[in-house]
Amino acid sequence: MQAQSLGPDTACNSQKAFGLQMPWTIPAFSHAEEHVPELDPHYLFVPEVCSAILMGFAHDRHVYVHGPHGSGKSSHIEQVAARLNWPCIRVNLDGHVTRSDLIGRDMVVLRDGKQITEFVPGILVWALERPVALIFDEYDAGRPDVMFVIHRLLEANGRLTLLDQNRVIVPHPAFRLFATANTVGLGDGAGLYAGTQVLNQAQLDRWPVVAELDYLGADQELAILQSRIPELDCAMAAGMVALTRLCRRAFQNGDLSTLMSLRTLLAWAENQRLLRDCATAFKLAFVNRCDEPERALIGEFYQRCFEEELSLADDDAGLF
Repeated sequence: MQAQSLGPDTACNSQKAFGLQMPWTIPAFSHAEEHVPELDPHYLFVPEVCSAILMGFAHDRHVYVHGPHGSGKSSHIEQVAARLNWPCIRVNLDGHVTRSDLIGRDMVVLRDGKQITEFVPGILVWALERPVALIFDEYDAGRPDVMFVIHRLLEANGRLTLLDQNRVIVPHPAFRLFATANTVGLGDGAGLYAGTQVLNQAQLDRWPVVAELDYLGADQELAILQSRIPELDCAMAAGMVALTRLCRRAFQNGDLSTLMSLRTLLAWAENQRLLRDCATAFKLAFVNRCDEPERALIGEFYQRCFEEELSLADDDAGLF
């Protein structure tokens, strides 16, 4: 991180890296360090969402990305960071993340063989002082006291006051802030995401860039499936994508209570690669976590897409 402490030292060709022609220069680092995410060369970007994220990196705009689970919200940000060689840290705002986890606390440490008490900065303070892109995952599940700490960062200058230290932290010029969530901050009417809450409207108003990322189109999901698992048979991959979309349509119509994400689709394909059994792989990835009365409908979808029956017997195969 010391080598990059001064910030970006080069520029990125957005057309070559993302397939997008942006009207401004996108700063980047010439070398990657340990906090730069691993690059996925086959990653497929959604142009509108990618443009919003690039705006965050290039112009220090705070970007809030929301959408259903498994749609690729965090990975979109990470893969942009990977192509820019921009250090990136993810923090999941679950119910156990406290204010002191973000800000820091006084701790007993060993210095020159002696135990002394000193302030140890939290992840937020650590990131603020470095050229780091900080992602708050599950932003709509954060505790109120934690959210009000973040509230101050969303101001124009983003300075953070440490009352215990009588110190004001000025963010590093290359510090960037992102958030991802399953909801837009207005609550979860569908009941899919337990633990989410309505966010403070004054705070939501401080996110100048809000992007929505839904599931991709059939052709795009098929391309992702085939790029991730190239040995997958083309006809089978097409059937998997078709079945996934039938399940999503049934969910939208209220016929299924479990939503099938892109992550689930990839898990199914990976199971198939290991087991060489499409039906068993599908059960392990999706069917076994669905409500039992709904499995007959899923079986109908499977038969329609693969022209074979999906056995749902309790004693089937011994795996279930």
